[in-house]
Amino acid sequence: MVKIRLKRFGTKKRPYYRVVVQDARKPRDGACIEELGVYQPIAAEGHQCTINIERAQYWMSVGAQPTDTVSQLIKKQIAGQTR
Repeated sequence: MVKIRLKRFGTKKRPYYRVVVQDARKPRDGACIEELGVYQPIAAEGHQCTINIERAQYWMSVGAQPTDTVSQLIKKQIAGQTR
């Protein structure tokens, strides 16, 4: 199964994530199929997340399942674009 999930980077207590499309059987920080964006939880409120929504929708249309966190990030990004 293919999932859209977070891949952790950064240092201890300074996380930085990439939103990636990855086989569910691979390790969290292993090789990915495609990188869709970034998520910086410690950045300023308006600059935390950037995701390529078009590519995310494409991957979901072909069967990729987003994790709960990534689903919330995508919804937040879409809501921010409609304002």
